Amino acid sequence: MIYQRIGLIFFMVFVSSVNAANSDKHLFILSGQSNMVGLNPSTSFTPIVKAAFGKDNVTVVKNAQNGQPIRRWYKQWKPATGNKPTATGDLYDRLMKKVHAATKNEKYSTVTFVWMQGERDAHDKHGDVYADSVRGLIQQLSSDMGRDDINFVIGRLSDHDMDNTILPHWTLVRQAQVKVSEADPRGAWVNTDDLNEGKNEKGQHIMNDLHYSVDGYKILGKRFAEKSIELIHNNAQQMGAVEKK
Repeated sequence: MIYQRIGLIFFMVFVSSVNAANSDKHLFILSGQSNMVGLNPSTSFTPIVKAAFGKDNVTVVKNAQNGQPIRRWYKQWKPATGNKPTATGDLYDRLMKKVHAATKNEKYSTVTFVWMQGERDAHDKHGDVYADSVRGLIQQLSSDMGRDDINFVIGRLSDHDMDNTILPHWTLVRQAQVKVSEADPRGAWVNTDDLNEGKNEKGQHIMNDLHYSVDGYKILGKRFAEKSIELIHNNAQQMGAVEKK
């Protein structure tokens, strides 16, 4: 009888701890230019993060626009040389308006920023400042949300123009995306080199295209979700290890 009571108590404590963990809420903010526009979170991203954390514990916000440079998000953007453009940060403000509307009166254990952008900066030859721009954008988001624990996942530019013939700073931007992600324990990047071949949404066959195939966008959403989950779990384990010391 005593052993039964001990077992029941242990089971109740176990269930309570699991429910407490599952009650954590997680916010995912998705933004960028055309290849983020082409990503439908409900097709692959959202179902995966909801399966991992519970459908009532996940909020996904996406806002993106075709063909835009990072300065439309990062307000303190500066070029390597020349004058700073006057219009900066307006797409970030639009994104955050949507974030605030979706998260009103909610508290989140984690926030993850998913970024798919860089094609325009490669075209405009701003690869030299792209790493600083991404860091600045993440810091801007962290400051505005009042937290220093934001995770971020970057979709690295594909292998569309590895010779830099059409988009002069293509490989520079690719390298910057990897550099920023790998230097931060809360950062990660996903590969897109295999996503730009197949059939696009118009039914046309594409090969090494700037944009991705229908299946490519589904795979991209899956990769973003899996990498986001990995970051959340890894950082939670690291925090737990620190607290035990």
